[in-house]
Amino acid sequence: MIIKIALLLAFVAVVVSVGVVTRKRSTDVNGFVLGGRQVGPWLTAFAYGTSYFSAVIFVGYAGQFGWHFGVAATWAGIGNAIIGSLVAWSVLGRRTRIMTQHLDARTMPEFLGKRYESSRLAVLASLITFVFLIPYTASLFNGLSRLFEMAFHVDYAYCVIAMSILTGIYVILGGYMATAVNDFIQGIVMLVGIVAVILAVLAKNGGLMGSLIKMSQIGSETQPDYQGVYTSFLGPMPLFLLVVVLLTSLGTWGLPQMVAKYYAITNEGAVKKGTIISTLFAIIVAGGCYFLGGFGRLFVTPEQVEAEGFDSIVPTMLSGLPDILIAIVLVLVLSASMSTLSSLVLTSSSTITLDFIEPLSGGEISEAKKMRLLHLFVAFFIIISAVIAIVQAKSRITFIAQLMGVSWGALAGAFLAPFLYGLYWKRTTKTACAVSYVWGTGLMIVQLLISLGLIAFNGGVLGFIFQNSLYSGVFAMLSSLVIVPVVSILTQSTAPKETEDMFSCYDVIVTVHSKTSLEDEA
Repeated sequence: MIIKIALLLAFVAVVVSVGVVTRKRSTDVNGFVLGGRQVGPWLTAFAYGTSYFSAVIFVGYAGQFGWHFGVAATWAGIGNAIIGSLVAWSVLGRRTRIMTQHLDARTMPEFLGKRYESSRLAVLASLITFVFLIPYTASLFNGLSRLFEMAFHVDYAYCVIAMSILTGIYVILGGYMATAVNDFIQGIVMLVGIVAVILAVLAKNGGLMGSLIKMSQIGSETQPDYQGVYTSFLGPMPLFLLVVVLLTSLGTWGLPQMVAKYYAITNEGAVKKGTIISTLFAIIVAGGCYFLGGFGRLFVTPEQVEAEGFDSIVPTMLSGLPDILIAIVLVLVLSASMSTLSSLVLTSSSTITLDFIEPLSGGEISEAKKMRLLHLFVAFFIIISAVIAIVQAKSRITFIAQLMGVSWGALAGAFLAPFLYGLYWKRTTKTACAVSYVWGTGLMIVQLLISLGLIAFNGGVLGFIFQNSLYSGVFAMLSSLVIVPVVSILTQSTAPKETEDMFSCYDVIVTVHSKTSLEDEA
């Protein structure tokens, strides 16, 4: 217990100190929200990775998908690294940084509003962000609570309150720079922790080969005679695995808190380095989490899972570890949760202040007032998320649980296509952007109603799409990528008038060394 408390106190001291030290970098809106657009590759890459991977993945997704797919769940982590990090940075990083600076956009809604020359689209995007980001924020507390209860026997509510206060302190003090520096520190903890935990857990069953041998002796619940399915290349449900990979990897391309990391990066070299760093980080952390979860059946019985849920799998796997490793796991999960929480509340507060209140205020808001509003809404979003998490845990209100489940799909389904095409295609129209909003959120609201048992689709294509929020979320994203260009072609009269000026930022001539780019022949 002394070890656990000492590590936690050291963690708290470091986090608060970073907030105090970086306070001078967040005296204005640009500094508070974007770190002055002068954040280097290591900080940006770690901020991206730690915002990506939270206790939701380490405890929830790793346990759930590891149970369903076995060792093949590792493909989800590989997909996060390749599609969600490497390809995402390569496709979005540079162009996002250039155009958002050119348009002076600091948030996803502000970018969409300026790109499509519509303040209404910005306001609507801020409302969508508010409605669906808050329950997603609240879901971060769930995985953390189980581990704290296991280690300290502390009530869930106290864990939530303590984490909320600590996050609020350093975000309000240092803004984006505080979150970036803390994300770097927390990312190192995550890298070391996940490797140590995997080695310790596998050692319980004779190491890697011993664990694989025991896993190979377990048959599928639907196909009992199929021995070794949970150590096979694609697991027992390849299609479902593909859906998970797409949602958790491609979905990040349209999440406001993720793409915001590209806004703040400093230069070309930082983009290239950040791409490599974030990819390696994802391979170790995400790949490690899902790989670890793949051995859950060696520790938990189907009866236990049915009684206690998927979130109990990883804590059960860790319960027998030495105290020092339990302490490391606690700091690891606390780091993962707080880094994601800080990113989400910073995104939410900046969106509601800059994209909702300021446009509707009818006049120019002073810099000092904007800063007060940003601080106020950071506190507000943390408090409301904590309250939702505690209420959900104590009362098991179905609506909140299901809303958490559809949040990711709604945000990515609404924003992914308008954002991606907005960076690359001049002919994308404001009507297409609005249709994407309605389509993405509408599909996930239907999913919410189905999950609550208010409507039902039995069989057929709709039954397949809406069987759970993972399938409908992936369908929302992929279908919007088709709908937006089709609608744009049909509604060219609503295309923005200043697209040539917007895209001129990509044509600016810069001078680089020959080692970076080969010159054309004379």
